[in-house]
Amino acid sequence: MIVERNITPYVVFSEDPVLTALQKITANQERIVFCVDEHGILQGSLSDGDFRRWIVENPTAGLTVSALDVANRSVRSVSHTTPPRELGAYMARDVTHLPLVDARGHLMAIAVDRSDVLRIGRHQIGPGSPAFVIAEIGNNHNGSVDLAKRLVDLAAEAGADAVKFQLRDLDALYRQSGGSSAGEDLGAQYTLDLLAKYSLPAEKLVTVFDHAAERGITAMCTPWDVPSVQVLAEYGVPGFKIASADLTNHELIRDAGSRGVPLVLSTGMSREEEIREAVEVLRGQGTAFAMLHCQSTYPAPFKDINLAYMERLAELSQAPVGYSGHERGYHVPVAAVARGAKIIEKHFTVDTSMEGNDHKVSLLPEEFAAMVVRIREVEESIGESTPRQVSTGEMMNRVNLAKSLVAARSIPRGTVISEADVDVKSPGRGLQPNALPKLLGRTLRRDLAEGDFFFDGDLADVVPIGRDFRFRRPWGLPVRYHDHAALIADCTPDFLEFHFSYKDLEIDPDTAFTEPLDMGFTTHLPDLFAGDFLVDLASADPEVWERSIAEVQRTIDITRSLTKWFKREDEPIMVVTMGGFTKDHHVQPAERAAMYARIADALGRLDTSGVRIAAQTLPPYPWLMGGQQFHNLFLDPRDTADFAGSTGTKLCLDISHSKLAANHLGIPFSEAVELLAPHTIHLHLVDATGVDGEGVQVGEGEVDWAALAEQLDRLAPGVGFIPEIWQGHVNSGEGFWTALDRLEAWF
Repeated sequence: MIVERNITPYVVFSEDPVLTALQKITANQERIVFCVDEHGILQGSLSDGDFRRWIVENPTAGLTVSALDVANRSVRSVSHTTPPRELGAYMARDVTHLPLVDARGHLMAIAVDRSDVLRIGRHQIGPGSPAFVIAEIGNNHNGSVDLAKRLVDLAAEAGADAVKFQLRDLDALYRQSGGSSAGEDLGAQYTLDLLAKYSLPAEKLVTVFDHAAERGITAMCTPWDVPSVQVLAEYGVPGFKIASADLTNHELIRDAGSRGVPLVLSTGMSREEEIREAVEVLRGQGTAFAMLHCQSTYPAPFKDINLAYMERLAELSQAPVGYSGHERGYHVPVAAVARGAKIIEKHFTVDTSMEGNDHKVSLLPEEFAAMVVRIREVEESIGESTPRQVSTGEMMNRVNLAKSLVAARSIPRGTVISEADVDVKSPGRGLQPNALPKLLGRTLRRDLAEGDFFFDGDLADVVPIGRDFRFRRPWGLPVRYHDHAALIADCTPDFLEFHFSYKDLEIDPDTAFTEPLDMGFTTHLPDLFAGDFLVDLASADPEVWERSIAEVQRTIDITRSLTKWFKREDEPIMVVTMGGFTKDHHVQPAERAAMYARIADALGRLDTSGVRIAAQTLPPYPWLMGGQQFHNLFLDPRDTADFAGSTGTKLCLDISHSKLAANHLGIPFSEAVELLAPHTIHLHLVDATGVDGEGVQVGEGEVDWAALAEQLDRLAPGVGFIPEIWQGHVNSGEGFWTALDRLEAWF
């Protein structure tokens, strides 16, 4: 049980529109707000459930109705003087928030029946939240306001969520006036002399807090004494940090905890019983708090750190836990996050050789930035304890590296499959070997040559087949030279799209056809060339750039040579992945302009006569050569549309890629389509999930196909498409036929 005394996130005025209340419910993530009148007197509560019940009963009502009209006016409240330990008795079933009022009914606080979450500024800390990373500046400003502000700036640039300082009233804190060190032991004398020399007084420190607010980074502070608590509370810091040295100072903890501000407490130098006592103090007044495991030596030996104690600390505190580190390097905080730390505190400086004990255990700005990056990577990698799924990249490698069930001999249709008919061979395009028991005894519905794959369709009673589909726009099939004839045996698409491999470019096109086909065609630049080479028309490396231009030109020339084998006279489209990828991170948006300019220069070098180039829109995390990389160009629909408009370069709008990009950028996919579709001359229709789940079967991902069809009819009428389902060609095009069946409902 915690008592929230900062009630602003929970309160709306009764006359506010219900829309305002819903927005506040979304912001506070607590599913409830309380309605008060202009005097702050409690009028009712409004929860998600209250709104749902009201909208069902009033389906035609608007969101301008007052919050009080929707609220529960029979909300139960309790006196704000009720001891926190007694508040649980007033919580009815399914009630998690109890308003606390004074004798006149003014809302004073809210009791919340949980203690595993706390808020510091705009940050929520608890289950499911990223680690809250604090740059502990402390006194590393060495008494300089300018250096303190510079440290704030550097911490913000390094990715810190908060900066933390320390405030002391030396007269109140030390037994001798002004913090005199005369007569003290050597260690205390050294510390007192540094504090007298380098501490910032409150009036200067608050100017640094103001600077942090301007930079958009949360400023916290450690009060070392009661007068400092008062100063910081009056200023309005969003969180107090209690130092390890004060964990046994219950007077200070009670005072800080009574201010309606969450506390973060370090536990270095403390025995477990002392930690228990501090928890009891905090629980007794309903303070929201978190505890940090800490080893208070400078620097701390790795053998003494004992990260495993965080689990014990979580049991003792029943609150969020974190880690405050004084060891060398930053790998231990990263490990702490992997073990569940929700707060990381690490000292921060610009020079580890400066005077003061904290400097030598501090991280430099570039080290702190690297730590933040690694923390975020570890958080992303932790995932959830759910049934294992195979990622898109793994599926690609599985096809290339795994084994399949294949025909051990030529097998005519009608054969009942026996073990003698089946062999296990690479690659993994077909049924996996563990499907053999399901395959045995099945009656084969098609002829197989020796070495042909068995597929999922061989286990099904009904499989999709090719037919003549009907659409409002031209449609085609992605093919290779070797399989195009089989795929069009039962259907007549408007065009074929040849997805070249680099080996296909070595084939004489005249050997792939026996007569001209009554349809059109498009081509697709190979995704990979010999020697692990990827085309990158944005490359700053002259050798890579020149080869990229040469490979694109070679593919254009081959595309031109195919025209005699197709009766449609439209200039063929050639889809090009232009490049601009990086291997381990996305570039900054400001760097993209120069990369786009490099592509424009490369396109100017090409002879494209008779061929229409279409730049393919790209995903944020492409699977290239079986591993994740990073695309930077033709990713953001805004700069993609700008490039297309300014250079006249047309687009191949890949729905899967651009949906993934929209998810990555946090923008509505419909907004991306509005920008990209007017520049589009070709479409790849395929579904998507998350930020890297590409090639998903139509209707099995996150694309709203009905809405997309309406947009494309309006913005790109008559533009042709192919169903670019990953591995859609296997089992005689089963994936393509499934996609086309489904797309007929919308296109």
